[in-house]
Amino acid sequence: MRLENKVALISGGARGMGATEARMFAREGCKVVIGDLRDELGRQVEAEINELGGECLYVHLDVTDEQAWKDAVAAAVQRFGKLDILVNNAGVYMPERVENTTNENWDVTMSVNAKGVFLGTKAAIPELRRNGGGSIVNISSVAGLVGNHISSAYTASKGAVRLFTKSTAIQHAVDGIRCNSVHPGTIETDMTADLLAAGGREDRLNRTPIGRLGQAEDIAYGVLFLASDEASFMTGSELVIDGGRTAM
Repeated sequence: MRLENKVALISGGARGMGATEARMFAREGCKVVIGDLRDELGRQVEAEINELGGECLYVHLDVTDEQAWKDAVAAAVQRFGKLDILVNNAGVYMPERVENTTNENWDVTMSVNAKGVFLGTKAAIPELRRNGGGSIVNISSVAGLVGNHISSAYTASKGAVRLFTKSTAIQHAVDGIRCNSVHPGTIETDMTADLLAAGGREDRLNRTPIGRLGQAEDIAYGVLFLASDEASFMTGSELVIDGGRTAM
């Protein structure tokens, strides 16, 4: 029970890595609030966790909307009395090179992936401070560490998450708030399904020394560690979970 009596808010919790994180957190004793735009899927995850004896609340959350974030944090506190953990997991991926990236797609990617992390962090900090501290885990990417040959906006947005994480860590260590980033390699989720189906699987495998693509559980275990008190001396750090890709 590594998160016993803790309360977490996870964005993008209706499917993929977010849903896996929510299930894992609940198994470790955490009360979980999941936010997403996919209401039907989110309520299914909520019901599944509750039926298995966990405690989960689903809220509709547009991560680009500041008021929606305030409402999500308020719902967590109203339902469970506090907030200990924020996981900024929601994200979008558009594989477009610089010349093919439209202004609209650039703005959408930056708004969800970077602004969404900023707004979630901003909304959560007052409650984390009031609670005596807590943990923020931001999902970046290996694309936030090195250049990417097919996805310019995504790379820029994840690089922003990486350095925003460090600024948050420095500014709020005095409040007992830790903030770390996680950098997944290629993970088999709904978000990457089209890319892998279109012939990208072999290329990604060739660039992953460990010889397989990642699963959502691979990332969730890292997020669990950073959210827990086991990582109490870690802040502003980067946890790379990529099968060795960035070691090449």
